[in-house]
Amino acid sequence: MSNQSILFPIPEEVIERNTRFNSFLDTHLISNLPGWYQDGAIPRTFFETLGREGWLGFDRLTGRWIQKPTLELAVLIETLARTAPGVAVAMLAQTSLGMQALWMFGSEDHKQRYWEKAARGETLLCLGNTELDAGSDVASIRTRAERRAGQGWRLFGGKAYVTNGSISDLTILTAVSDPTAERSRRISMYLVDLTSEGVIRKKLNKRVWIPSDLTRVQLNDVVVPEENLMGTQGKGLQQVLSVFTQSRLPISALTTGTAVGAFELGLEHMRKRKLFGKPISEFQAKTFEMADLYSRLEAARLMVWNACRTKDAGRPIRIHSSMAKYLAVQIAREVSSWAADLFGAASVVFEHPIHKFPMDAWASSLGEGTQDIQKLIIAREVLNRASGMVQNEE
Repeated sequence: MSNQSILFPIPEEVIERNTRFNSFLDTHLISNLPGWYQDGAIPRTFFETLGREGWLGFDRLTGRWIQKPTLELAVLIETLARTAPGVAVAMLAQTSLGMQALWMFGSEDHKQRYWEKAARGETLLCLGNTELDAGSDVASIRTRAERRAGQGWRLFGGKAYVTNGSISDLTILTAVSDPTAERSRRISMYLVDLTSEGVIRKKLNKRVWIPSDLTRVQLNDVVVPEENLMGTQGKGLQQVLSVFTQSRLPISALTTGTAVGAFELGLEHMRKRKLFGKPISEFQAKTFEMADLYSRLEAARLMVWNACRTKDAGRPIRIHSSMAKYLAVQIAREVSSWAADLFGAASVVFEHPIHKFPMDAWASSLGEGTQDIQKLIIAREVLNRASGMVQNEE
């Protein structure tokens, strides 16, 4: 499937950038990917190469950093996910979670210290929010931050599932700074050096989004300087939710890329594999399945691209980003399952190209909010609009 659509013209400069990105992946990813899958790890040098070549979502123009168009990042993420969803999610964790949070809520001092190296892929950032007993209910986190006179903050607790957690230098995380406050005011956001005393990291043994890493981060009386409070004290819940609103667009693009990758493998197999003396593509029932999935996949991509265009125009995107992710996950699950069925028993073999897609499509439904969370957001937005209410994106 092409990255272009007759219904949604992609700007020529984005098409040109994506062509260059494809060449970059041919050089720096394709031949290395089997080894990374076996090792279950992406070398830091790959992030440095991404940064050096300008693929981490930000540009420096006339002496200042600017965020690249969301549509461009979405097209690039989709392209990467067509081949390697696990590498795409690691890139996303750096650009659209860690760097996005630093961009939105970091102080000028934070950016002076860390931004340049983060944009070059030399300093890796991750975002920590989910805990063992707090996932979709973000406000119920238990990690706590205690202010000590003259010592800044002390953090106690842990984050359960942190993408890039074992390879990152810094994490931006949420913690309860005032347990007596109301739920919406009890949480703050902090920038934490992962080499600090009291930080314990354990890489988890997962079976999705290989070769990215997923890490449990334990915080045992970790000292955080006062100046590493990010944004406004007591606004951490709103801040992390606003990061998720923004990052739903790239993960939606990653999810459609996962669907496209599976679809292309399935389509090629349909044309080449013969059953009962003729190609699968000559069985009308299977071609009707393919036509249905193709149509809905194209619709999901258009939803993602339109949401990106809405953001790039400076308009609110909460409902757009949730609808995009909801539809992308639905079609990715169906397409990847359909493609795996076409390959039969071969699809269960780890080394087979189709094997990763059903698992990675499933994983996409968990990041930045489950399907039910997306429906909750969409329903609230629709009801608010019907009653004439306008909610702040933050």
